[in-house]
Amino acid sequence: MSSNPWRYAPTRGELWLWLAVSLGGLGLLAVALILRGLPSGPALFEVVLMAVAVFGYLGGRSIKRLIRRQHP
Repeated sequence: MSSNPWRYAPTRGELWLWLAVSLGGLGLLAVALILRGLPSGPALFEVVLMAVAVFGYLGGRSIKRLIRRQHP
């Protein structure tokens, strides 16, 4: 019995949505940094690095799965 290993994975449409959300989040972060400037102290870690980590991972994972066709 050959089962689809990606049957519980996000669909292609969901991956495209996640990619759009991550690009939108990174875009909004860029606009905020342009308008408000780079924060200093702990805010740099909390705002910039965490947002880049979350949105970067989300977008990177979506791109990887779309390229490798790891979706049902």
